[in-house]
Amino acid sequence: MQMQTTLNSQEEIVIRKKEMRARAAKIKIRNLTLQTLVFIAVFGSWQFFSDQKIIDPFFFSSPFAIFKQIVDWIIDGTSQGPLYIHFVVTFEETVIAFIIGVTLGVIAGYALGRNDILSVIFGPYIQMLNALPRVVLAPLFIIWFGLGMPSKIALGVTLTFFIVFFNAFQGVREVDKNLLNNARLLGAGKRQLAQHVILPSALTWILSSLHSSFGFALVGAVVGEFIGSTKGLGFLIAQAQGAFNTTGVFAGMVLLSITALAANWAVTKLERRFIAWRHVRQ
Repeated sequence: MQMQTTLNSQEEIVIRKKEMRARAAKIKIRNLTLQTLVFIAVFGSWQFFSDQKIIDPFFFSSPFAIFKQIVDWIIDGTSQGPLYIHFVVTFEETVIAFIIGVTLGVIAGYALGRNDILSVIFGPYIQMLNALPRVVLAPLFIIWFGLGMPSKIALGVTLTFFIVFFNAFQGVREVDKNLLNNARLLGAGKRQLAQHVILPSALTWILSSLHSSFGFALVGAVVGEFIGSTKGLGFLIAQAQGAFNTTGVFAGMVLLSITALAANWAVTKLERRFIAWRHVRQ
């Protein structure tokens, strides 16, 4: 009798799992359909208005012209060299700035979050620097580091650092005090507390900041290229703007958007990998 009850329970679990998977698949198909309809409505209207000269194609271009421009860049290259070189330069600047900014932000956020003296001493200076529009630093970085990659990385780091820092700082401060006290009672040292209690608890805060921080690292790289550079997607956009090539400007923006979406997808996968327990609970 007990064995039969166990089998029935297992069958119910299997059925429920199948129902949940089917429901999730339906929701995914619904969302994808709605997204596709919005895409068709927006870009279809844009193409129609451009073809009918309701909007001036010289100033607003059209989706088909933008797509053709990207294909031409891929096949024939740009007037400043092959497209992949500019893409690789911008992507490399963004990734390096992202890694450095995240690393410094986590270290500084943990240090000030765990040490009240450091927080009191450096807190006002960090607030002051955060209030400064970092984009205005781009000309200074170009003067200091030149037109090459270091100036773009420096600007990307300044944009990325503060986002990660404040999330890491808050995450460390929000760690459950009872959990810390229980770990200390069990004999955990400072290193064990950091490794097994504090950082895992703050990980949700830190990972949530990665979505926006990568975008800001990309903004830093592109703005730096736009102001002064010899390669990169921002340089292509600046060149297209100088030639009054609206299609080229939109084409560069589309490539940047694709890069940002790909990075956001990668960060989401990373988040699910490190805090899988949260998604399981949900």
